[in-house]
Amino acid sequence: MAEEAVLGYLEKNEEILDSGKFAEEKGISHDEIVNVIKSLNGFRLLDAQDIKKERWVLTQEGESYAKDGSPEVQLFLAVPPEGITREDLQKLKPSIYKIGTQQAIKNKWIEMGKLQVSRKVDHVDDKVRDFLIQIQNGEAIGSDDIDALKRRKLISSQMWKGYSVKKGPKYTPKRKKVATDLTRENLLRGDWKEIEFKEYNFLAKGQPTEGGCLHPLLKVRRQIQMIFLQMGFEEMPTNNFVESSFWNFDALFQPQQHPARDSHDTFFLKEPSTTRTLPEDYVERVKQVHESGGYGSRGYGYEWKREEANKNLLRTHTTAVSSRMLYALAQGTFAPKSYYSIDRVFRNEAVDRTHLAEFHQIEGLICDRGLTLGHLIGVLHDFFSRLGMSKLKFKPAYNPYTEPSMEIFSYHEGLQKWVEIGNSGMFRPEMLLPMGLPEDVQVIAWGLSLERPTMILYGIDNIRDLFGHKVDLSLIKRNPLCRLGI
Repeated sequence: MAEEAVLGYLEKNEEILDSGKFAEEKGISHDEIVNVIKSLNGFRLLDAQDIKKERWVLTQEGESYAKDGSPEVQLFLAVPPEGITREDLQKLKPSIYKIGTQQAIKNKWIEMGKLQVSRKVDHVDDKVRDFLIQIQNGEAIGSDDIDALKRRKLISSQMWKGYSVKKGPKYTPKRKKVATDLTRENLLRGDWKEIEFKEYNFLAKGQPTEGGCLHPLLKVRRQIQMIFLQMGFEEMPTNNFVESSFWNFDALFQPQQHPARDSHDTFFLKEPSTTRTLPEDYVERVKQVHESGGYGSRGYGYEWKREEANKNLLRTHTTAVSSRMLYALAQGTFAPKSYYSIDRVFRNEAVDRTHLAEFHQIEGLICDRGLTLGHLIGVLHDFFSRLGMSKLKFKPAYNPYTEPSMEIFSYHEGLQKWVEIGNSGMFRPEMLLPMGLPEDVQVIAWGLSLERPTMILYGIDNIRDLFGHKVDLSLIKRNPLCRLGI
């Protein structure tokens, strides 16, 4: 309809001077007319020139005055001929009292006594409201009046855009539909010779390409991985999400009655429910140290059950990978090693803003002779300083497989307080010696989650906004580069 109106008008007239007035005369929305003009101009059926006009529109305050009257007139009408006290007038018109009295006094309409407010004139005209209504109707008013309304912030400037239109070099009263594709039927019928095809627009923008985007977790993971590599660490294979209870708990000298092994804290598998193979000689040594101790330990003094060790689960920590790696290291000629891993672990716990049932654990360990707690503290200072966390504190803690154990705290400049960032310790002899490692070999280790530093770096306070099915895809597409303090 809009296209027919524009082309039909130009068939009998030389020019459309103003697309806005044209749209009003034809009863068609100006947006629709503009879209048609742009399309016809692109095909050279029309030549269009931009028109820009400044016009005035009412602000929200101006619209309220156009409807209810200016505050000075409202206030004047609220003053009875016999006068009214200031207090009563303020209660009567609380929202407009201040500005209404200012303007009414300026116009010399009222007189403010110490207690009484009285009229100085019998009648007033609401010129402000009249001017606002005129602007609403598109009528012109004087420049002085415009300036007065601008100063009171009752109107604001708005740029209107339209077009003036003339016939183009390819003008026709009715646009001929051009073909966009050459089909098999066109070739069979032979009508391809007469078909007019749409011209290629080599300047048109194509569809935006959808490339892959790195998740914030992957960016921080890569930065932390580079820190480990710079410190000379080797990456451990972490491709086993399913582990046996033996490697996840028993090999770490964690008793079978420990609360973490309860179904409320761990995801156990129904199929396959148990592991198929374990190193039997090593299993026997682990059983012995659990039941009656050894290597200077008294053990836990309970009956160790093989069926508990055989149960399959979703690993609760990547330390299960560390136990496998240390056992493999003990089977050959010993050589010092530094290992790290960053991968997913699973805990059967309630989901809230800081906890999920699955998350990523960062783990580092050093296996060598003569290591002490001082070495562990020194390595932790080196590692976390590369993360931009130079202020550290340590607090004694308990872990079944480390002694001594320490919680790691860092001073958070943004929160202005100390926050826990990880856990650490020296692996116990009850864990290392049954593996076959030499007695003078020690292992220092530490771990932290990947999600916590990522949330701090990207200012995210709910873990569900970072990881899981509720994540906003725009976060992944537009998140900035990760730069740690290295």
